[in-house]
Amino acid sequence: MIKKRMIIPKEIKSIVEYLRSKGYEAYIVGGCVRDILRGSEPEDWDVATNAKPEEIQKVFPKSFYENRFLTVTVQTGSKNQKLREIEITTYRSEAKYTDKRHPDEVSFAKNLKEDLARRDFTVNAMALEIEDQGHKIIDLFKGEQDLAQKIIRTVGKPEQRFAEDALRMLRAVRFAVSLGESWQIEEKTCRAIKKNALWLQAISKERVRDELMKIIMSEQPSHGIDLLRKLGLLQYIIPELLEGYEVSQNKHHIYDCYEHSLRSLDYGAKRNFNKYVRLAALLHDVAKPRVKQGQGLDSTFYNHEVKGAKMAAQILSRLKFSKKDIEKIVRLVRYHLFYYNVGEVTESSVRRLVRQAGPENMEELLQVRMCDRIGSGVPKAEPYKLRHLKYLIEKASRDPLSVKMLKVTGKDVMSQLNIQPGPKIGQILDVLLGYVLEDPKKNTRKWLLEKMSQLGHCDIVTLEKMSQSARKTREELETKEDKMTKKKYWVT
Repeated sequence: MIKKRMIIPKEIKSIVEYLRSKGYEAYIVGGCVRDILRGSEPEDWDVATNAKPEEIQKVFPKSFYENRFLTVTVQTGSKNQKLREIEITTYRSEAKYTDKRHPDEVSFAKNLKEDLARRDFTVNAMALEIEDQGHKIIDLFKGEQDLAQKIIRTVGKPEQRFAEDALRMLRAVRFAVSLGESWQIEEKTCRAIKKNALWLQAISKERVRDELMKIIMSEQPSHGIDLLRKLGLLQYIIPELLEGYEVSQNKHHIYDCYEHSLRSLDYGAKRNFNKYVRLAALLHDVAKPRVKQGQGLDSTFYNHEVKGAKMAAQILSRLKFSKKDIEKIVRLVRYHLFYYNVGEVTESSVRRLVRQAGPENMEELLQVRMCDRIGSGVPKAEPYKLRHLKYLIEKASRDPLSVKMLKVTGKDVMSQLNIQPGPKIGQILDVLLGYVLEDPKKNTRKWLLEKMSQLGHCDIVTLEKMSQSARKTREELETKEDKMTKKKYWVT
């Protein structure tokens, strides 16, 4: 029996109860049962039934059936995104998998037991029966016991499960790192993965990519990557990472290339950085083993960021990442090694970095640098000089306070006032900018042209005084903004 405080959403209860009212069996199954027992909110909900797909559609007119796996999707109309569409699957059994990824044939199972027997891992092979007096867990393969002991174990013989779908080997790793700390893959399951890791080559790169990203976006991604290495799976996903295993670095690093990459990735997870930063952190030094010159503390890795960007593009393309994702991550890898010391780097060089890496990528580039620093074994992710760089980047990225901000130009002044080029044009634009800085709503072409006509009647002395006052106001505002930006990043 599950704990009373665990509440089944009304949308799920109504689906199960309605199927049963029509004379069919219906159970909540799979990962959502596992999550309920763990006290976690399920990401999605699945229902299994002995009703055939066409019968399910008759019971639930607001549904659709667009696959050959006996699954009907019911639309509940729920406001909760996770409960808006619920998959109901007819009990099914599957024949052999010739290609290690798709069943040659999907057929109806006789009962719930047969349906649960085809599932991947014991913790995912439990069912929940809704009853009036409480809810009953149906556990035919000791899933609750494995859940309590934090063990990933296949249902039945491991090799048979992996022969059915080789992606399950990768899913075993994903569950071991995403369900929480201290989870282990059972010994026989591990041996079967090591023996049959090459089967992963039969799986589409898109499916491999999706599982890999779930590992990378977990709370302990380095454990997942290293588990892939130990089980022999990593060589079929990102073999380039293995090139850095036990490849020592120079005096600036205390870890080898491989461990450095994993520690960099872990810091990205610790700070909850996005997928771009985590992938860039994992791949930023991927080229080091190929460009390494010399040995010991004085070894060098010249141009590893350039070579690494090319390798990252190849890796991500091979795993079928989108063009947009590839371009962004490659830029982060390419420019992660930017040089910066307070007082040595000019604003113009900072602007060049912003232009090359892309202003939209600067925050993430700095985050990759923080991951790189922690991965190198230094105590601070964001020292003073990195904060100072943030200040300069924001300053360089900010539009300057200039007459270019105005909705009118010098040509408009000459045309409106019918005058030739001269200092009067700049003075009028300075005054107009002063008005706009005081009230940005005045930066309209109509208002500026009207004010321009009035200024055209001012004598040269008055106009010069107004121009000087406007320039002084602009300088004071620039100084104030600069002080605020420095304060934001705790720099002087």
